[in-house]
Amino acid sequence: MCTKEVPVAFTPQGGFRENFPELVLGGCGGALSDDAPDLRGLWRVVQVWRGGELVESSDRFYSYVERIEQCGNRIIDMGGGTIADARADGTEEKGVHDVSAFDYTTPIHVTAHFEDKKFILRPVGIPGIEITRYLDDEGFMMWTRPDLANQVIRLVRDGDGAGTPVNTFPRLIP
Repeated sequence: MCTKEVPVAFTPQGGFRENFPELVLGGCGGALSDDAPDLRGLWRVVQVWRGGELVESSDRFYSYVERIEQCGNRIIDMGGGTIADARADGTEEKGVHDVSAFDYTTPIHVTAHFEDKKFILRPVGIPGIEITRYLDDEGFMMWTRPDLANQVIRLVRDGDGAGTPVNTFPRLIP
């Protein structure tokens, strides 16, 4: 099935809870865009830095898990109870239109881009903020969050993400 035929996925009311939703792009077999890093799979946090300082492993962020699906220029990132589904074409129209993981109700609008093998999200109306995901030389995914105390997160791929893996990240809202 082509990604144009698969409806855009949105966060369910109140966010998803114990398990990730079913795969959205499971039937898609198209190649990734040339500039896209291959971030497909289930990812678990192994290191977190805030403001340049390594955060202790007891920090709740070490329990974060996310699943990324990709096909062509479409990318779907599920984590923290939310679903961010976009076409990485740089347009606001085909970017992420969903809700914030902080309360599962506040609307977010984000453009999505693939540039130099990086996945870049730019929140609409917040100039200068770029949230990036890319693979380092060792195959770990690096996730930068300048909007969260200049947080840098290193994640390890932990499978292909098929099915409905357990969502271990503690929800912000019960």
